[in-house]
Amino acid sequence: MNYRVIKENDLFLMTDKSGDIPDNDQSGLGLYTRDTRFLSRMEIRINNQRPILLSSAADENYISTIRLTNPHMEEDGKLILWRESVEIERTRFIYEGALYETFKLTSYYPKAIQFDFSVLLDADFTDMFVIRGFQHGKLGSKTGERSAPGERVISYLGADELLRETKVKWDTQESRISETGEVHFDVELKHQESVEIAFFIAPMINGNEPLQHEPKEAMNKLRASYASWNASSTSISSDMPLFNKLYHRGVQDLRVLLTDLGYGQFPVAGLPWYSVPFGRDSLIAALQMLSSNPQIAKGTLLTMAAYQGQKEDEWRDEQPGKVMHEIRYGELAATNQVPFTPYYGTIDATPLFLLLTAEYYHWTGDLDFVSSLMPHLNAALNWIKEYGDYDKDSFVEYYQKSSKGIANQGWKDSADSVIHSNGDYAEAPIALVEVQGYVYQALTRLAPIFKSLGHEEQAEVMEKDAARLRTRFEEDFWMNDEQFYAIALDKDKKRVDSVTSNAGHILMSGIASPERAKAVAARLVAPDLFGGYGIRTMSTAATGYNPMSYHDGSVWPHDNSLCLLGLSQSGFTEEAITVMQGLLNAADQFEYYRLPELYCGYSDQLGAPVPYPVACSPQAWAAGTPLTFVQALLGLQPNALTRQITIKPALLNGMNDLKVEQLQIGNGTLSLRVSRVDNEPKLEILSNQTGYELVIL
Repeated sequence: MNYRVIKENDLFLMTDKSGDIPDNDQSGLGLYTRDTRFLSRMEIRINNQRPILLSSAADENYISTIRLTNPHMEEDGKLILWRESVEIERTRFIYEGALYETFKLTSYYPKAIQFDFSVLLDADFTDMFVIRGFQHGKLGSKTGERSAPGERVISYLGADELLRETKVKWDTQESRISETGEVHFDVELKHQESVEIAFFIAPMINGNEPLQHEPKEAMNKLRASYASWNASSTSISSDMPLFNKLYHRGVQDLRVLLTDLGYGQFPVAGLPWYSVPFGRDSLIAALQMLSSNPQIAKGTLLTMAAYQGQKEDEWRDEQPGKVMHEIRYGELAATNQVPFTPYYGTIDATPLFLLLTAEYYHWTGDLDFVSSLMPHLNAALNWIKEYGDYDKDSFVEYYQKSSKGIANQGWKDSADSVIHSNGDYAEAPIALVEVQGYVYQALTRLAPIFKSLGHEEQAEVMEKDAARLRTRFEEDFWMNDEQFYAIALDKDKKRVDSVTSNAGHILMSGIASPERAKAVAARLVAPDLFGGYGIRTMSTAATGYNPMSYHDGSVWPHDNSLCLLGLSQSGFTEEAITVMQGLLNAADQFEYYRLPELYCGYSDQLGAPVPYPVACSPQAWAAGTPLTFVQALLGLQPNALTRQITIKPALLNGMNDLKVEQLQIGNGTLSLRVSRVDNEPKLEILSNQTGYELVIL
């Protein structure tokens, strides 16, 4: 990453590697909450000169430590400050809605020195949509600035009549505050003497000011929350260090992406641009996390239920029962200049909501929770039949109605992502292949649960709908010449005949016949789709293939993870291992072993994955990808109805020992170990407190 980012709950800070937000920066650096930039400039100077970067760490998402030093300073032959005399250590973190930053200044010059240290902060309160260049409109303006000893406040009145302010406080007596708001400190230090200057930066809306804590106390509480998160999550260890690092990185990145809007913790989509509730991304990330921390799925489902569509509203592509795509809180959204309040233009979030509910139940056995969700489940099921399948052909299709909405409403939402082999873009209504799989999986997995709750007639209707969908799906989506499923059907029910990764998602649903599932599995790891670093989004043989594109040949880790779950559950172990090994090889080349949102789809013959220039990192469903490795390697599938856990273990190439502890299933936890004996995986059950019977295959 060429930036540094930290986040906690709804507040995040993105700076350059030196820790600054330079003046007139065009990349979107800043301090953000509620889709508004509350800090647009943050620069430090020593004797009015920019410090030199020494080191910049980003391995921990909740705290950042950056070290800098001074350049050589001389004027008319007179020494002002010898180079590298002063070490500047910047330590920053976010806690309970505010940014804490401490500057520790240490002298290593042999004699006593004096210098001016200054901090310049400013705020422009720009809406996220404007920063990203997506939308413009009627906006408010700054209303003033005021300074006092130890404090500065910048104010803005929005077009939505909300008063937004940035309050900056510091704990050391300043020497002066300039007209531009730059805070200066006269510093005197002896050899190896240090001084600390602590800043507290608080975004405020309508006067709601975060409580200021003593920095060490706040840091200790923040660290404790991470320790609690780690203790409550599944623990893994193996004799493959790269696997351990990738898994640990995923767990830590998911923790920083958690947010709570009052319904329980759930993962936002990713940093920096999608630190908001995001139907599809949040639901898939929660699905990936079931083997690590299933309670996140509960918070995700409750959050999505709270914002479920209630009426028909073309401006927001809203319909009753539909699960939202994305919600925004900035000035443009609050004044209805953009439809994201929330916006519902997604075709897959609603079936994913149903699917996740079923899978959450099988992992936890929490039937009471499923029962409490029944009004929302019924509304979602009704949306699928009444709105999703508006032409009653059994397929769920999308069509944009909002003038400022999204045209392609699957996970590949770029304008060029659904393309015929002749180069024409498919026209809506469009039925995506993976969406039919999600719907089928939701219906078949939920129907038995509904029966257990006494809804037999409804369950029978769901089973019949699923059977009808499967028949039509096999007839209409299969491409005989490619021995693969088409990415979609267009408005004329014509197959969009490109070979893409989308079809891999259906393997976890069971909608494909065994013979065709086998063909799909083989093609996913064939050279045209698998380049060595993961499954490409589009075959190299397809007309639309472009390795540098967003969706037409790049590699998305989350896309691979859903294919991976399906491969494992369908018994295609060798193919699953191939995919995992490719992702591991890619992660080995990225900073801190962090899989980004996506990377270019070039072959591994280049020697390293080629980064995608504006990929989000950390990103929730990319971070969740290594968590699915554990479920895939164990071949683990819990069934709350039969109270059984099916296990079919495997090991990666080069892995001879895998220990998994505190898997949360049913009434308790499961711990086990897989070792390679005579080149075969041997399973050892260390503890089973789940209340489920183990079925070893």
